[in-house]
Amino acid sequence: MDVVLVIARILFAGIFISSGISHLTKLDAMTGYAQYKKVPAAKLSVIISGLMILVGGLYIAFGVYADLGALLIALFLIPVAFMMHAFWKESDATAKQNETIGFFKDLSLAGAALIIFVLVGSGTDFGPSITGAFFNL
Repeated sequence: MDVVLVIARILFAGIFISSGISHLTKLDAMTGYAQYKKVPAAKLSVIISGLMILVGGLYIAFGVYADLGALLIALFLIPVAFMMHAFWKESDATAKQNETIGFFKDLSLAGAALIIFVLVGSGTDFGPSITGAFFNL
């Protein structure tokens, strides 16, 4: 089962590692979109959020304080769901549908990240890891 847990960690973390890299390598485009969505201190927010999800994803994938990595991801996803995917503000049906999907995807992934946070933080086996938990829940 250790192999399944490692594969699951990598599959979960992959989207955050990829997105974190994009935040940093496509900074101008991401900043422009953040400004369009009225994110305060857009460039700084993109850099900080990119680092949060990149580090969080790597921590989970490699089993280095995976609970801390999961918490970083959840702390990113919850405000992003509300700030970047405010489907209730959309009048166009297609835009509303796309933002609804993004909103609930972010909340769902945040829920999974919080599950990882609690399980790892409480000592549940999370497969081969480099370190144990950062938190002692």
